[in-house]
Amino acid sequence: MENFRKVRTSEEEMPLPFPDLPPDVVEMKVKEGSKIRNLMNFAMAQMELKGRRQIVFSGCGRAVTKTITCVEIMKRKLGGLHQVTKVRYKTVLEVWENQDPLPHGPAQNLTVHKNVPSICILLSRDPLDPNQTGYQPPEPRHEAGEDTSGSSTKGLKRPLPPPCEELLPKKLQVQVSDSPRGSGTTAGQLD
Repeated sequence: MENFRKVRTSEEEMPLPFPDLPPDVVEMKVKEGSKIRNLMNFAMAQMELKGRRQIVFSGCGRAVTKTITCVEIMKRKLGGLHQVTKVRYKTVLEVWENQDPLPHGPAQNLTVHKNVPSICILLSRDPLDPNQTGYQPPEPRHEAGEDTSGSSTKGLKRPLPPPCEELLPKKLQVQVSDSPRGSGTTAGQLD
């Protein structure tokens, strides 16, 4: 493959795996190079300013983790969102061009069909069917004054455990040689 260069990549278009979605539902197509800040600004504006009731986040391949991150941020910021997650495979078509073609021969292209994991997540302010596969109910809200020390909903970090002695750096000892061959050089030695 060292003589080939990727020329084009295209994804198979697939309908959203959620029945009964309104026709104007917003689909956030997360890509590998998408900026989470930009995605979240747009999605939050749709849900808060425009009053949308549902939004779908979708991503495939390396964008799956970024898609999940966006969903978790939105659930924490808005609260009370019902979620349905669908995982599937999507076909990605890659076209590779030969950089070193045979003389007087046609250009040789190679077409690769890849099945990559894909995720679609529906977030809804309205209740969804709790019996469908992939459903998650909204997280319970904490009232002011409740102890949230055992909860990560406020973004609190757990304290780090004290370091183990075997993980601490060893002391460096320096020895000076008195022999003429050493001529006063120093050598480092670990305990």
